[in-house]
Amino acid sequence: MTSSLLPLPQLDEWVDPGRRVTYIRNLDRIPNIPADERAKLKLVAEKYVFRANDYYLDLIDWTDPNDPIKQLIIPRLEELRDWGELDASNERAVTVARGVQHKYPDTVLLLCNEVCGAYCRYCFRKRLFMNDNEETTNDVSGGLAYIAENPNVRNVLLTGGDPLLMSTRRLTEIIEALRDIEHVEIIRIGSKMPAFDPWRLTRDPELQAVFRKYSTPQKRIYLMAHFDHPRELTDEAIAGIDCFIRNGVICVNQCPLVKGVNNDPEVLTDLYRKLSFIGCAPYYLFQGRPTEGNEPYEVPIVRGWEIFNEALQEGSGLARRARFAMSHETGKIEILSVDDRYIYLRYIRAKDPALRGQFMIYQRNDDACWLDELEPAVGYGAPRFDPEPLFDVVDGPE
Repeated sequence: MTSSLLPLPQLDEWVDPGRRVTYIRNLDRIPNIPADERAKLKLVAEKYVFRANDYYLDLIDWTDPNDPIKQLIIPRLEELRDWGELDASNERAVTVARGVQHKYPDTVLLLCNEVCGAYCRYCFRKRLFMNDNEETTNDVSGGLAYIAENPNVRNVLLTGGDPLLMSTRRLTEIIEALRDIEHVEIIRIGSKMPAFDPWRLTRDPELQAVFRKYSTPQKRIYLMAHFDHPRELTDEAIAGIDCFIRNGVICVNQCPLVKGVNNDPEVLTDLYRKLSFIGCAPYYLFQGRPTEGNEPYEVPIVRGWEIFNEALQEGSGLARRARFAMSHETGKIEILSVDDRYIYLRYIRAKDPALRGQFMIYQRNDDACWLDELEPAVGYGAPRFDPEPLFDVVDGPE
């Protein structure tokens, strides 16, 4: 029997050279910001680095002082307020080698790059982009050796910085090395490049071929995309996600709740719906970490849950798969519900195995933005917490 279906195009021919973005690190190159305001904002950029590109800046409606894309990328004077800590979740305590974090037994993070396509103002790892940073490394050989020596590690997340800003050669070397480690089942790539530079993959047939080769039916590569607002889902960005999918990569999206960006039920609903339409399902909505400089972007836990809960009333089940969680020093904690008296929480993952799955009840506090600001309900004491690392810390490569 002769099939009536048309043959599929060769995927390595699916190449769109697209637009070559131009990166900008000097606020003086943004004429839309008045000169007197630029002078003040430079003080912020001296402390928390600024970087963007012409494509992403073109998404801003400069006539709107509260434009959400502007809030995501342009510095604000409020960032200089004395508030928060640079390492709010104490990631140093789970750093087992330079560029290697091992908090949960089956998952390792490789911080393999110290640069991003652009810098989100609310970034919880902004310490990595400061001059005295020693947490990331271009040499991941020590991390790869650590993973190979730990058979419990089945899931590796490439992060940083943004792995997709690395050269295709370097990224390929890392993926190939991980695929040579039999017990590594899942490779995840945490990236905002699909929002910052939608053509990163579509113009790179070599990287497309790498994904097709190493994202297998038995062991998939996942893109942990990072769209914060529906206006980032341009036609070009959607085509970029389509290219990942066509080349065998499973796409999901995770983002924090950010004041002035997506702390609106209608905005979050729209974002989740569009993500479900394009095959990049919502995964986690994170409560913003109390990171130094991030006060203007924080949303209280109770208000965050109300926004999240309202957003989940709309759309299909595929648009309502996200969980609202915070990445606390002690583990990943899901915010389950809020009533007139209490906030209900549960450990999804926990640094201390004894806390896994533990249900917690805290007194409602409408001003609290983080677990440490909450008081446990009577009879529900605060969870045990051992601040010592669960894994031996070893020296990483110099």
